[in-house]
Amino acid sequence: MAFHEVRFPPKLSFGSVGGPERRTEVVTLANGYEERNTPWAHSRRRYDAGVAMSSLDDIEMLVAFFEARAGQLYGFRWKDWADYKSCLPTREPAATDQRLGFGDGTTTEFQLIKTYASGAEAYERPIRKPVAGSIQIAIQGDAQVEGSNFSVDTTTGIVTFTDAPPLGLEVTAGYEFDVPVRFEIDRIQTSVASFQAGDAPSVPVVELRV
Repeated sequence: MAFHEVRFPPKLSFGSVGGPERRTEVVTLANGYEERNTPWAHSRRRYDAGVAMSSLDDIEMLVAFFEARAGQLYGFRWKDWADYKSCLPTREPAATDQRLGFGDGTTTEFQLIKTYASGAEAYERPIRKPVAGSIQIAIQGDAQVEGSNFSVDTTTGIVTFTDAPPLGLEVTAGYEFDVPVRFEIDRIQTSVASFQAGDAPSVPVVELRV
């Protein structure tokens, strides 16, 4: 899939609106009960950056980015300011934030994930676009050294250990991450007069499966 490993300008995504979307199929039975199912294992996020535009310079930056991506053709990275860390937004990532799994003495590759828990239920979200330089890894709480003990593919979110973590030891991670998205339109309409009057363009983007 065509994807550019470049981030949409963070100053333009700050203030955008959006979040996760689920698809649920609901069938109401004759007795009034419902059957609910979903074809999606993972949620899909949508955002609109238009509300974050505050100057004509912002519009120029947006148009340049849009043209370089050829509209919907190429995907890119997006910073979701409400959810871009392995921890709470007010905290700094730590190597013990998220459990990736347990060592078995053989497996050397682990996918970065973020767990969203509420009550007894939890959802594990694969993290495919971690931010380079932000990834911290620990084995049973013991911090590992990137380049020596492990490496990270920031295009897939896969952590590869030099030596397989020992049997039963917990593998954890902390990081910042981006969302892989594309523009959901092939046309951006702007008007200098209306923009100066407070009318921002609509710039919808949608998450990609990568």
